[in-house]
Amino acid sequence: MHGPLRDSHGRIMRDLRVSVTDRCNFRCLYCLPETEEAADFYRTRFDGLRQPVTPIASATPIHREWKPKSEILSFEEITRVVRIAVGLGIEKVRVTGGEPLLRQGVDRLIGSLSALAGIRDLAMTTNGALFAPQATRLRAAGLDRVSFSMDSLDRDNFRRMTGRDGLAGVLEGIRLARELGFHPVKVNAVVIRGMNDHEIPALAGFAAEHDLSLRFIEFMPLDSSRAWQKGLVVPGREILERLRGGFELHPVDASANPSETARRWRLGGGRGEVGIIAPVSEPFCGHCNRLRLTADGKLRTCLFSLDEHDLKPLLRGGGSDDALAALLHDRVRHKEAGHRIGQADFVQPQRSMSCIGG
Repeated sequence: MHGPLRDSHGRIMRDLRVSVTDRCNFRCLYCLPETEEAADFYRTRFDGLRQPVTPIASATPIHREWKPKSEILSFEEITRVVRIAVGLGIEKVRVTGGEPLLRQGVDRLIGSLSALAGIRDLAMTTNGALFAPQATRLRAAGLDRVSFSMDSLDRDNFRRMTGRDGLAGVLEGIRLARELGFHPVKVNAVVIRGMNDHEIPALAGFAAEHDLSLRFIEFMPLDSSRAWQKGLVVPGREILERLRGGFELHPVDASANPSETARRWRLGGGRGEVGIIAPVSEPFCGHCNRLRLTADGKLRTCLFSLDEHDLKPLLRGGGSDDALAALLHDRVRHKEAGHRIGQADFVQPQRSMSCIGG
């Protein structure tokens, strides 16, 4: 018998992020900045910051190729890993990518996962571009919640940040998610200084207008071009001050869930909520209860892990459920105390967010 997944720091794992593909149809500035506009931004922005930077043209890129289908876990393999993890205390499962809706038939996986006893929250994070045509099937399959990535409400700025003219599709996806009864509907916005930080009030106003949960997220060093600079981070404290300048904020008590990553506030008027996720300026590693399963079957104990643990040899080599459970226990015991962003010895992971899973 295996008990709960407890690490050497006393944290018990309850949350599993499952990436189903490393592919993405967006080229976001903070993940896959492969457009000319992204390059121009990184080339020109730093003069204004008066901060030395290696030009993106000569920066050392992370080698990235999409994984072949043979290396990607099947839905059956994913379901097996999740079933074992749920038996060890995992309660929340979030399906991610890349862009998860690029994976054909992902609603079938949702159906398999929703049938597992013990999952109390089954969610998905998507950029929203492909959500509307699949929304009804996902809801019927058992998806509880959905989070959309939307970093701008301005069509041109949205295109600059994502490399795609896709704002209208994301807005339609959000509207449809609310209509279908997904609740709460969350929207995530990565804030980058000089790119979209001027839109903080507008995004909060959008959350109030449509009764959404809006999460502002600090820019993290997970881009494929290694162009991240701390000067582009808008700290959570600054985001909060900008919000207080235009909104009445009522703190949400999160004491019942110490592993909550966002500090949250209800917006005055009783509609909508904002949260701030500040992993760079205010790390919350001490209460982290998350694990990540990459699309190619690697277990990551931290978003910024430098080591991954391949589950495929057991999954495809006849390993028993007990052997997989023992491996999960062993790896969790060695979970990092926390990431080291801002420390002199910080090393950025070799894989970008698209490959790791959000």
